[in-house]
Amino acid sequence: MANFGVIPGNLIAESVPERVCRGTGQVVIIALAILLTLGTCRPGAGASDYRFSHSGLVAGKPGDRVIYAGSECDPLPSWNDCPAKRAIMDFIARVTDEDGPDFVPAAERVAAFDNDGTLWVEQPMYVQGMFAIDRVRALAPEHPEWRERQPFKAVLENDTAALARMSKEQLADMVLAVHAGTGQEEFIGTVREWLAQARHPRFDAPYTALVYRPMLELMDYLRQHGFKVFVVSGGGVDFIRAFSEETYGVPRENVVGSSLEYEYGADGRLVRVAKLGKYDDAGGKPESIALHIGRRPILVAGNSDGDLAMMRYAADGGRPFLDLLVHHDDAGREWAYDRESRVGKLDEALDEAISRGWTVVSMERDWKRIFDDRTG
Repeated sequence: MANFGVIPGNLIAESVPERVCRGTGQVVIIALAILLTLGTCRPGAGASDYRFSHSGLVAGKPGDRVIYAGSECDPLPSWNDCPAKRAIMDFIARVTDEDGPDFVPAAERVAAFDNDGTLWVEQPMYVQGMFAIDRVRALAPEHPEWRERQPFKAVLENDTAALARMSKEQLADMVLAVHAGTGQEEFIGTVREWLAQARHPRFDAPYTALVYRPMLELMDYLRQHGFKVFVVSGGGVDFIRAFSEETYGVPRENVVGSSLEYEYGADGRLVRVAKLGKYDDAGGKPESIALHIGRRPILVAGNSDGDLAMMRYAADGGRPFLDLLVHHDDAGREWAYDRESRVGKLDEALDEAISRGWTVVSMERDWKRIFDDRTG
């Protein structure tokens, strides 16, 4: 294996196999293979992505991205050669072919990705729920009334049975209470501090290390072909904005999510208040897409019934589309859950995806790896 250093254009080629390609009586050395790779498979210029690096990586500088230049010039190396991968590559080829019947102009190539369970882990509880629990504990000295009020009482007493029974309404009440009273930048800073030290209870890894690598590759592949990539989530918009650029390469302005209302005071401060402005789940997703993006997506990726409306919105647009439904069916490397799950329930959307011929992505069969090489 040969390592190569920083390549112009902020690219790093890592562990490229020393191979030869036999042509018409000529031997093409690896240097030419790299040039061909860069000409046909170079990633987009997204934000820094340190999740693709590991201890064997040659030294680079912040801002460099890592590519894996395989013998087949594979833009999706973490995907198995499967119908889902072929559907993705076929769709992108069709909508970017200017001479083809399915061509879509670059300005109209919008891709919308759900966050929890589609881009990173959502079990055993939504990450933002874990953050809210820790914030309850941190803020409890300022709120003695929480000791007798559910679900705060269950959090402070570490009553796992009561927490397991917590309703969506109780969770929303808790989230509103601990998310309000701050400005946007202050809140984003608090989330970043928490993400820097919080660990997942099963994997003992930072939550931002538990991002699905195949989906990161897909987002890069879409950017290479002129797509604008958005995150459209039922989670809090400012919570996701705290890490979206560094983790997904998605700028803050391309994040759409649930939001608290803001109030601009006489003192000149813009403050988040404990009142839900928009719940961006189920039918709220296409509503928010229309309001904040202004274009119907032609590619949607989700994993639960909460994403079904957004997938229908793409499918019913009268133009080429690709709906990807991630199915959590890998208990060994991640989790296996669908119809009976309290988190990320997948029931109606799975039936409709099968009946309408949408692309169901099996984690177990379709992904060579789920996280990076260090995690699984």
